[in-house]
Amino acid sequence: MDLIEPIKRSLKEQNYTTPTPIQAQTIPAALDERDILGVAQTGTGKTAAFALPILNQLGERHRKASPNRPLALVLAPTRELAIQIGESFSTYGKHLRLRHVLVYGGVSQGNQVRALKRGAHVLVATPGRLLDLMNQGHIDLDRLEVFVLDEADRMLDMGFLPDLKRIIECLPDDRQSLFFSATMPPKIRELSERLLEDPVAVNVTPKTTSVKRIEQRVAFLDRNSKMPTLQKLLSGKNTDRVIVFTRTKRGANVLAEKLSRHSFKAVAIHGNKSQNARQRALDAFKRNHVQVLVATDVAARGIDIDGVTHVVNYDMPVEPESYVHRIGRTGRAGAEGIAISYCTHDERSELQAIEKLIGQKIPLDPNHPKPDARDMASPPRDAKPKSGRRRFGSQKSGYKPARKNRSTGTGSTDPQGQRNGKRPSRSRKSKRPQRAAQA
Repeated sequence: MDLIEPIKRSLKEQNYTTPTPIQAQTIPAALDERDILGVAQTGTGKTAAFALPILNQLGERHRKASPNRPLALVLAPTRELAIQIGESFSTYGKHLRLRHVLVYGGVSQGNQVRALKRGAHVLVATPGRLLDLMNQGHIDLDRLEVFVLDEADRMLDMGFLPDLKRIIECLPDDRQSLFFSATMPPKIRELSERLLEDPVAVNVTPKTTSVKRIEQRVAFLDRNSKMPTLQKLLSGKNTDRVIVFTRTKRGANVLAEKLSRHSFKAVAIHGNKSQNARQRALDAFKRNHVQVLVATDVAARGIDIDGVTHVVNYDMPVEPESYVHRIGRTGRAGAEGIAISYCTHDERSELQAIEKLIGQKIPLDPNHPKPDARDMASPPRDAKPKSGRRRFGSQKSGYKPARKNRSTGTGSTDPQGQRNGKRPSRSRKSKRPQRAAQA
């Protein structure tokens, strides 16, 4: 490709030799300053598809950065994805004298504001913090030359559409725009028509989707069996880097603590963690300091780490689309991976919805070849545990205790007790008036 020498040197150092399909179809058109409408799944190399043309154009023109006025803006839906995009710009632009700044929420804006004042060629941002700093006068987009919208459908899912429209209104008319999305629902298509001018459409559909490339399994278990089954898996071979997904933030914390108590190195990541804590967790997982990353769905699209051997759905996702994004954390960039789902009786409907979405039956885990009747007998999530002893005098027992008359020794049933199904009171206070009346 017609890239400048410093970028070629960086790619050579990373052992990049052959572009992915999205890169091969996008980069030449982007170098010609055409608008791009790219539809491709995560893990196909989209970041390089827009980062390399941006760096090439800025490095070729030797543009100077002005305070608070970036020349290129990359918008990402999550903090994790923004950080990873920033790392890619650092890697590919290693031999260029270009600066990039990251802007995202969850941390103090002080360092970000100071970095913007020093000047940035490339600004990588999440929508909320970007609008906040624009409203404070810390960011002006009047000199912007290139605008990139990454993971547009994810932004729509997260409710960023109003913010996106406000940001687009502030963009200069004379600009190049690159628009990437894994899917193209009507609202996203409408947004692309508003954003792009005569775009080059690039639709990359792999011969084998990431779901089909991943070895999928399902194990039917009761809730009490999930933890021992997970421990057995983690103790086995070739489980060096495992992501375990839970439904709730509290569940992620509890599971990570249990694994740690059983001598497995584990850390949790979810929306309630501070940005610094989330980044420390990701860094530890990347560097193999921990074996297990316990995550909620907020991290499903934000984690792009090579070498994830297994993804475990400890809790089945409520939304079937989340299953695709979860297991897509393994099998990245053509590699193979294993995804195992632990399904209880009351999660069967979620499993059926997932199988309908992906168009295939998920095979049974060979370690759990047949669902045991006891494994499938879990009570509904909201059901209260039943006591082993039936309460004397309860409605379910079908027996109403007779109230003994101390004067005659005969039994009589309290009408009030019959109506309410409650055991009559035996307090002294209630007995005395009865004895007096009978006397």
